Amino acid sequence: MVSLLTISLLGTMALGFFGVIPPLKFYVRVFVYLLLIVISALYGVVSSIIFTLTGYQGLSQWSTARVFYFLCHHILGITVIIKNPKNLTIRPAVFISNHQSELDILLLGATFPKYCSVTAKKSLKYYPFLGWFMTLSGSVFIDRVNRTNALKAFEGAIKQVKRVNQSVFIFPEGTRSYSLTPTLLPFKKGAFHFATQAGIPIVPYVISNYSKIFSFKTRTFESGIIEVELLDPIDTTSIKAEDVGALCEKTRENMLAVVEKLQYGPQTPQDKKTK
Repeated sequence: MVSLLTISLLGTMALGFFGVIPPLKFYVRVFVYLLLIVISALYGVVSSIIFTLTGYQGLSQWSTARVFYFLCHHILGITVIIKNPKNLTIRPAVFISNHQSELDILLLGATFPKYCSVTAKKSLKYYPFLGWFMTLSGSVFIDRVNRTNALKAFEGAIKQVKRVNQSVFIFPEGTRSYSLTPTLLPFKKGAFHFATQAGIPIVPYVISNYSKIFSFKTRTFESGIIEVELLDPIDTTSIKAEDVGALCEKTRENMLAVVEKLQYGPQTPQDKKTK
C-alpha cells in the first residue's frame, strides 16, 4: 500500500507544479523536466538501436527530439511556434541557433531536423541515459580541451556529412547566455569553419527570449509560447578560410536583429492574467 508520506509528498509536488504553493513551482517543474529528459533518453537508446539496425540511424535524434517535445508540450504546457519551417528540410546543412538555457533542449525537440546530429563536448558521452543515447544515435563528440582531437572530430563529421548526406547542429555562442533580455553572446567560429570546409550551407534560426517562461536567475518556470524564426540559408561554397571571421560576425548581426525583433515572443498565459 502507498504510505501516507508518499501520498503527502505527491500531493505537495502536484500543488507546487500547478502553482498552488508558489515557492515550489520552479523546483517541481524543473524536476518534471529532468524526468522527461530521462524518459526521452531511455526511449532514444532503444529507438537508436532499432534505427541503426534498420539503416536509419540518421532519424534517431529527430525521433527522440519529437517525443521529448510532445511530452513537454502536453505536460509542461509549452508550445513552440516555428516561422519558415521549410528551411528545416535543407540537407545537408549546419544548423545554428542562439543558446539561452537548459530549456533549449525542448526547443531542439520541436525544431530538430531529420538526418541531423548534434555536436557535444566529450564529457557528455559518459552521462547515464543521455550519453548512451547520444553515442548510439551518432553524435559527434568534441574534446574542447585538446585542439588536435577537436579538429579530428570535425574531420570525421565532415566525412560523415558527405557520406550519408547528414546535417549537424551547433550552438555558435558556445555556452548558455541565461540572459533576461533579447541579446546574443559573441560567436565562436567552429560552426562556420565546419560549414565552409564541408561546402554546405549554414541555416540559422533564432529563438525568442523566453526568460518570462523559464529562467534560473528569477526561478521562473511557466507554461507559454516560444517563437522560433528560421533565416534564409547561407551559401558557403565560395567562402575562403580567411573570410570565416567576417562571415561569423555578419551572421551574428543578422541573428541579433531577429532576436531584437522577436523580443519575448507571444504572450504567456501569465502575462495575460496580469493585464
